[in-house]
Amino acid sequence: VPEGFTAVMSATSWEKQKDNTFVFKMSQPIPSYLIALVVGDIVSADVGPRSRVWAEPCLIEAAKKEYDGVIEEFLVVGEKLFGPYVWGRYDILFMPPSFPFGGMENPCLTFVTPCLLAGDRSLVDVVIHEISHSWFGNLVTNATWGEFWLNEGFTMYAQRRISTEVYGLPYTCLEAATGRALLRQHMDATGEDHPLNKLRVVIEPGLWGINPDDTYNETPYEKGYCFVSYLAHLVGNQSKFDAFLQAYVNRFKFQSITADDTLGFFLEYFPELKEKGVDSIPGFEFDRWLNTPGWPPYLPDLSPGQLLMRPADELAELWAADGLNMEAIEAVDIKGWRTYQLVYFLDQVLQKSPLPEGNVKRLSKMYPKISQAQNAELRLRWCQIILKNNLEAEYGKVKDFLHSQGKQKYTLPLYRAMWGGSEATRALAMETFSATAPQLHVNVQNYVKKILGLGAAE
Repeated sequence: VPEGFTAVMSATSWEKQKDNTFVFKMSQPIPSYLIALVVGDIVSADVGPRSRVWAEPCLIEAAKKEYDGVIEEFLVVGEKLFGPYVWGRYDILFMPPSFPFGGMENPCLTFVTPCLLAGDRSLVDVVIHEISHSWFGNLVTNATWGEFWLNEGFTMYAQRRISTEVYGLPYTCLEAATGRALLRQHMDATGEDHPLNKLRVVIEPGLWGINPDDTYNETPYEKGYCFVSYLAHLVGNQSKFDAFLQAYVNRFKFQSITADDTLGFFLEYFPELKEKGVDSIPGFEFDRWLNTPGWPPYLPDLSPGQLLMRPADELAELWAADGLNMEAIEAVDIKGWRTYQLVYFLDQVLQKSPLPEGNVKRLSKMYPKISQAQNAELRLRWCQIILKNNLEAEYGKVKDFLHSQGKQKYTLPLYRAMWGGSEATRALAMETFSATAPQLHVNVQNYVKKILGLGAAE
């Protein structure tokens, strides 16, 4: 590569030779979609015994501060639950802000959005998801994108197992409730019986086929999570199910498999369940899970999250009232709330929006921790609330957020909200898009064009 540039790759070892030439070796077999190569003005810093962060020089201090020591903690818990971490190193590379995803689990070198650098470690747990892919997705891989849920459903389950060990059950249930709300939004937007809302999606070329890009939505993640939770529920014992997950990883490691392989192995591993015919319980048939679109037939119990949800629900109620009871509002101290508790609170406020005249303005003033947040998850919700309540004084925040990053999960909901709003928000959408389009990933550009009725790019 040219002088002054560094190359890194999803590989187990690399060395820099003369003439700024980099040579890589990957000692394990991986599917082709996990081959990743980066060249740039990037530097690294160690954050653990087998982890370093890579970033542009201007971000490296922030990245080191955010991730120092935390990755190893997550890896150790993952190994305890799912077996050895086989990839040697776990490095993280911070991508440019236009990177359209939260993270991409390339072996040895996860790519992440710089949106994770919240400055207070409040989003480090996003990396638990990518770490969980080290077993589910990277070690055992879906054979086709029509069964993407095998990667993502199992990874969501694994992520929440690690999170439960690290942060406790109430917090994990709260995070899962946020995920369930996103699944609800997605299914409401597409229609429950949309063919994308099956776990086994038929991807066909041609006019009526499904574009593999569109399978990247909440269904494989959250409905997939519900199906894996249902399998755990059938087993009825957490440590037995954990042991099954280890055996599953061991049985299929370094292979690409289908749902039939997974479910066949599940019934083989638990012969007593096979005998009971658990794969064909009316309403919960494995076939129905895979091939019928719509809401999951089984939802895991998230009630332990009530401990954290109830105060957030009550506070949202207070803010949605006609006459604000400031005494009751001031009695609730949100200083100690963790990110997902605040996110959950804002989701409730958004659901109740538009709020009575003037309420959002007061809320903004009262909680600078929310309205001035640098945390991307909070910024997204706050921007949605601004738009839903026509809080014109803060439209600048929506514009700033869309100028600062191009993550699909943040960008599309905001354009939908602007386009579904007033004349003023539609104008804001057009103005922001024409200014930021060149810095967006082409897929995100095309999705936004669809929302704004501009027709996809030539």
